[in-house]
Amino acid sequence: MAFDNEDMSGARFRAVRLAGARFQDVDLTGVVMRGVELVDADISGEVRHLRINGVDVGPLVEAELDRRYPDRARMRPTDPAGFREAWDILERLWDGTVERARRLDPGLLHESVDGEWSFIETLRHLAFATDAWIRRAVLGDPAPWDPLSLPWDGMPDTPGVPRDRAARPSLDVVLELRRDRMATVRTLVDGLTDERLAAHTEPVEGPGWPPPRSFPVRECLSVVLNEEWEHRLYAERDLAVLSVKH
Repeated sequence: MAFDNEDMSGARFRAVRLAGARFQDVDLTGVVMRGVELVDADISGEVRHLRINGVDVGPLVEAELDRRYPDRARMRPTDPAGFREAWDILERLWDGTVERARRLDPGLLHESVDGEWSFIETLRHLAFATDAWIRRAVLGDPAPWDPLSLPWDGMPDTPGVPRDRAARPSLDVVLELRRDRMATVRTLVDGLTDERLAAHTEPVEGPGWPPPRSFPVRECLSVVLNEEWEHRLYAERDLAVLSVKH
């Protein structure tokens, strides 16, 4: 049984068996669970103010992730120099991840692991993130999309925004797009000043993402840093699985 694009807000489940269920792109804000058995579960996503047996585990999770990945704390910069340092780190880490991917059979880079995006799709999505939050929101281009840009699966179909899940571009083709988009971010952070970082964007009219309203420049840059950081970890996780098949 599958539930797709259903609004079940306020639903009540009592004596329901959910063993082995899979939740993806699900909003669980405000969910209350009592008398549950949560054993051998795997939760990945934005976790804030989650109380388990009365303990807010969010800060514990954040502290452990920072311990495991010492560079992670630098993905929360507060000034222009910090954003430049964060981008330096991401460029270095992604170089290593791409080299790891190159050692695999090219066909495996189009393969999904456990229903997640393939490596190629991940790179295409990161191009979309830069198009959305940097080229559109910050730089003011109302339609910055490349045909290979890939929005998240839950985004509604939007005129002018590509969503070609059937495309199978080579790694080199996608990396050419990635280099162009990463260069855009590099130019922006290299020229970043305190005044620009504290500013708000001008609303961009026309269909697309994000919606036509003003955003703090700091927020737009932080979204891209988070996308780059998290999706590289997902990619490394899946490349480890694919390496076994190589």
